[in-house]
Amino acid sequence: MKHRILPIALLALFASASAIMTATDGASDLATLSIDTPALRLSWQRGPSGWALTEAGARGADGSLLRAGDPSGRYTILYSASEPDNTPVPFSFLGGTEPFPEPEYRFMIPKWKRYVTAVSLNTAGEAFAFLPATASRRADGTLVFGHETGVASVSAEWRADPSFPCDVLVTFTLTARRAGWFSMATPALATIEPRDLAWAVIPGYFKGDKINPDFVLASAYAHGLPDRPFMVAERCATSPASIATVRGGATLAVIAAPGVALDPWPEDQSSRAGQALGLSHMNREGRLSPTLYHPVLGKDGSRLAAGQTVSFSFRYSLRTDDWFGAVRHSAYDIHGLRDFLALKKPERSLSRRLRSLHSYVTDDATSLWHTEQFGGLTIGAQAYNGTVIGAQRDRDNPADYDAIKNSDYGAMWMLARMTGDPRLVKDRLPYARNFKLVQQQTAPGFFQGAATGQYYLAKSKRFTEEWGDYVEPIAVTYYTMLDLGNILLFEPGDGELRERLRLGAERLLEWQRADGSWAVAYDHATHKELFTETPDLRPTFYGLLVAHRILGDAKYLDGARRGADWFVENGVKPARFLGVCGDTRFVPDFATVQSAQAFLDLFDATGEPRYREAAIECARHYVTDVFAHPVATTKAKNAGGVRRLDWEINQTGLAFEHGGLLGSGAGGPILLASYAGLFVRMSQLTGESLFRDLARAGTLARDAFLDPETQVASYYWRRMNAGAGPFPHHAWWQLGWITDYLVSEIQLRSAGAITFPRGFITPKVGPHACYGFAPGSVYGVPANLAWADIDTGLPEVDYLAARSVDGKRAFAILLNNSPRLVRTTVNAAPAAFAAPAAFAGLDARAWKSAALRDASGQSRPLAAADKGWPIEIPAFGLAVITLELPSAATTPAP
Repeated sequence: MKHRILPIALLALFASASAIMTATDGASDLATLSIDTPALRLSWQRGPSGWALTEAGARGADGSLLRAGDPSGRYTILYSASEPDNTPVPFSFLGGTEPFPEPEYRFMIPKWKRYVTAVSLNTAGEAFAFLPATASRRADGTLVFGHETGVASVSAEWRADPSFPCDVLVTFTLTARRAGWFSMATPALATIEPRDLAWAVIPGYFKGDKINPDFVLASAYAHGLPDRPFMVAERCATSPASIATVRGGATLAVIAAPGVALDPWPEDQSSRAGQALGLSHMNREGRLSPTLYHPVLGKDGSRLAAGQTVSFSFRYSLRTDDWFGAVRHSAYDIHGLRDFLALKKPERSLSRRLRSLHSYVTDDATSLWHTEQFGGLTIGAQAYNGTVIGAQRDRDNPADYDAIKNSDYGAMWMLARMTGDPRLVKDRLPYARNFKLVQQQTAPGFFQGAATGQYYLAKSKRFTEEWGDYVEPIAVTYYTMLDLGNILLFEPGDGELRERLRLGAERLLEWQRADGSWAVAYDHATHKELFTETPDLRPTFYGLLVAHRILGDAKYLDGARRGADWFVENGVKPARFLGVCGDTRFVPDFATVQSAQAFLDLFDATGEPRYREAAIECARHYVTDVFAHPVATTKAKNAGGVRRLDWEINQTGLAFEHGGLLGSGAGGPILLASYAGLFVRMSQLTGESLFRDLARAGTLARDAFLDPETQVASYYWRRMNAGAGPFPHHAWWQLGWITDYLVSEIQLRSAGAITFPRGFITPKVGPHACYGFAPGSVYGVPANLAWADIDTGLPEVDYLAARSVDGKRAFAILLNNSPRLVRTTVNAAPAAFAAPAAFAGLDARAWKSAALRDASGQSRPLAAADKGWPIEIPAFGLAVITLELPSAATTPAP
């Protein structure tokens, strides 16, 4: 693991820490002990009850101590003579009586029951809380505390981390004196009064600055902090840490040492059903105090015979920055994010995947494309073989289907524009357009302008939602405004679609409340509001921004701003979000990061900084939805019957579909990295490298998850290389997010000298968008994205192609997507650019001239007649080959 280099003066101060302890603690009858570094101070004092902490804080820039709360030093171990009871405890929303989740949410109920037991509710077993009775200091400065209880002997070794002066390393050891089930809690370094709490977060689960008495909203929806010492498992924890920041004080994080949490894929299958680590924002006594548990009572490794020993290693990090800094520290310094990137070596470039995806989506058999007759039109979409309420598919017959849907309309029109492929232009787009027309209700009434459902059921000839007979305002944004808006970027003269877009915008305005908010959903039959336990904490306002950009009416921008202003105050600031998947009852998901791009687009439209800041905050919160552990290694494993090294299947950089207790994170993350491009843009906007590096970790060298024949990625990590499975429409989303990511990396690495206009966010799965509907700029030359088959010589080198608007030049934009300098030979012959849409008439055998330009702007000529050019690109660097077309092939691109 690489560590940051400390300034010489700081190292000298740190080296004196042991001397400070010696001076303070040198007597044999110690009364005080301390760990003192340039970044923190912990002080203990012996009292009648044992050794208590009297100081716990981080040092500010002026040397003053920023408190981490009220110093404690109290230890807790849990013991049960018998195996803890796993009977679930029923809960309802605050003020409600119906058990949560409702019976129709059959996939959620087992997950919920697993978490509402005495162990997770932290009431199981007997708690032994104490201040240690003994303490000593070793010659190397390590402090050793000890204590005896009736059930166990414990010792804890504390020492400053020589690499990170803001950290203290602890190893807590328990030896059983009786047989039974045991758990060790990290000692309470400090406790925090609720009024003093600035923020607390268990990454992947819940976050906030307030305790929420509604246990369901807090624990299942992450709307504030649970009002009890609720304990969650490592399976959904994106960092194995609990973090809290004190108002006007320090940030305190407790982070498990690598290897404490279960390896998600130790050998040949997922281990997520098990548990070795518990995480809570409170101690057992219900005081706010970041706390970890290992082993977890009744779980892996917790049963001990008398005389058996178990140890728990972790670190405290005391910081002067906020919670995000602690997450960053865990990712880079503890779990080796940079080292993970250094291990990556792809088998196939992202650019080659794009070409394979093109083949997949234009093949009726592989993509499961179907056409149906409805409303007097031929409509087209792909079979959806996941669960949809009311679908009547014979699962034993692979050819049978009922539900069909389309996913990424922007990607469909983008690929058609770049390739000119008649299989898209003639055989896909007209019928996909018809699908949109019949999906929208045009008849007057309460739902006029709304989408009647995501899915069309071919057997019963009707549209339906995924998990109930209701209509969501955000579904209008998704399936009317975004889809139609993206088509209109490519087809601005389509008058019928413009009127359909206006119909959807008027429906959003009609449903918008006076305060700017929307309801979550309306019952289709009664029009009654549903899911009233929470407001609509999603980027529904974005549909009105689409309407303003396409139609130009100021009232739509006004409505978008009112909706966004309400969302900033009620969603972004308290970090309370909803998801968009009905089968999980809208627990938070990728709509959080989608909100970030929605606010960025609103900032672009208005120039108002508060929307840019809201975008950054949404992205920061979404970082806690992206796994940043475990440490990647070269250990050999069996992944879906294929020998893979650990780093090839490591979850770091991948986000889960839905978060927390009830989400898909319990089974692992997903491979649909829609957030990658947004994270790269956020890195460029803020200078924060964690966004960029998590994006690269999630996107690059993910070959272990690609179907060998189609190169379509599995949706769920746990499926390894099983391919599209029941979700063939995901190939369009994959094509969309990969393009968005590559365009964003090009813009970042060229420092904005190469840009292409972005379309609208894709519906549902994240913030990626389409391109290619309007010219961009390549070092000041107006150019359109194009489709080409360039041989870059190495899978680490990706590319996108472009052609100048005047038709005189082609560009091969090359990206070295590795942390090492690469030397390769690039073949970009004219034949490679012969896609009909962008290079009509190109039949020359050689370029008129060629030149190479690196990211610094330096250019050198290349021999135009050569079949390949040797090129050197620095680590994560960029180079552009500019190719002048023969005069016979300079027809301007359409």
